Amino acid sequence: MSHLQYFSYKGFGEHMREVLSYSQAVRIGDRIEIAGQGGWDPETHKVPTDISEEISQAFSNVDLALKDAGGKGWSQVYRVRIYTTLEMDAETMGLIVQNLQKWAPDHKPVLTGVGVNALALDGMRIEIEAFAHNARE
Repeated sequence: MSHLQYFSYKGFGEHMREVLSYSQAVRIGDRIEIAGQGGWDPETHKVPTDISEEISQAFSNVDLALKDAGGKGWSQVYRVRIYTTLEMDAETMGLIVQNLQKWAPDHKPVLTGVGVNALALDGMRIEIEAFAHNARE
């Protein structure tokens, strides 16, 4: 699979590559696909207790993973998949929409939201996958 390039950003990404044997991103030609990004701090690995901070950090971690793989970040994202243990009430949706508008101000990527019972890390309530195109432009 020499045509696939895998990436794991410093801190949390490298840690998870060693501990759980997975990468944060993969380049496939002109696409980047990233593993689900939670709201963890990339250096301390801790997940904030404040839901607004956790959601904001998850969006920031998407940007980090994309740029680490050679992309430009959210400007190239065409698809987003969000997994959450949260009730999708007006507050939660408001925080997600606020971050989508902040990180993708010039376009509106397609979005799928999936409610789940639990996520991989203790205390984690949101995880975001993103798919980007033309990352080498």
